[in-house]
Amino acid sequence: MKAVVMTRPGTPEVLETVELPRPEIRGERDLLIRVRAAGVNPVDTKLRARGTYLPQESPAILGCDGAGVVEAVGGNVRRFAPGDEVWWFNGGIGGPHGNYAEYVVVEEPFVAPKPRSLSFEEAAGGPLVLITAWESLYDRARLGPRDTVLIHAGAGGVGHVAVQLAAHTGSRVLTTVGSAEKADFVRGLGAHEAILYRERDFVEAVRELTEGRGADLALDTVGGETMLRTAGALRLYGHLVTLLEPPAEASWKEARIRNLSISLELMLTPLLWQEREARAHQTWILEECTRLADRGKLKIHVGHTLPLERAPEAHRLIEAGGMTGKAVLTLDG
Repeated sequence: MKAVVMTRPGTPEVLETVELPRPEIRGERDLLIRVRAAGVNPVDTKLRARGTYLPQESPAILGCDGAGVVEAVGGNVRRFAPGDEVWWFNGGIGGPHGNYAEYVVVEEPFVAPKPRSLSFEEAAGGPLVLITAWESLYDRARLGPRDTVLIHAGAGGVGHVAVQLAAHTGSRVLTTVGSAEKADFVRGLGAHEAILYRERDFVEAVRELTEGRGADLALDTVGGETMLRTAGALRLYGHLVTLLEPPAEASWKEARIRNLSISLELMLTPLLWQEREARAHQTWILEECTRLADRGKLKIHVGHTLPLERAPEAHRLIEAGGMTGKAVLTLDG
């Protein structure tokens, strides 16, 4: 089968297209899936540049997100049959099990039915960002219909689905964006206010929009100084969820005097620690998102679609920043 591999950390040029043996079903609950599209995420670029979590397993196939068609099933598979269209979050953190490949083997508990309303490309762009946004807003922050939420980078990969999930609850959604075009984009997804952060201080804007009270919670997808300044945009006893590691020099004074709750969100944790129950919960999230998408309540915006062989270019696009929606690699059907 065709696959993109990395044998060492480095620039995007370390990603090579090669021929590998097709993986085989080994477990009773395994699915052999023909990959039709694979999502590309910032974590892929970081693992490529710095090294994977499993450096001893080389070459490595990156890519945590996938969408495709079941080709064969193990003897104890009950929920799927050959020909079923599916999407999943699995592998991609080291070793041969990522999704930049024509075929993968994934255990049944970690696969969900693909939304009928989404193309393979759209579905492949969804799992990581949807699980991240769901866990951040619903599991960590317990977002409710009377809440005001600030979502940073609302036109980005995580941001654009977080805006939709937040709007779905009936909460008031404020988001930061970098251009008027992106402001129109996020309003179309359900954002009530789009703050052009290059033209206006977002802390002042949020406080003005909330009559001085501050937002109830914030989802930080940017990190660094943006994360630290977000404390000033939150109400007393508010909640800040961040996807990034806080900077070593971080001052928590503003967060402390506001008595904020701080949550760290890393949706890779169940995969890294092989927590099967937590991974099954993430599959349940995808099943819920399938229902939302097929009811017209959820869209995945694919900003760039490239063939598998152009994975290095996809990595360069992500590292350049400013992307609207997701980048996806496509494979022949």
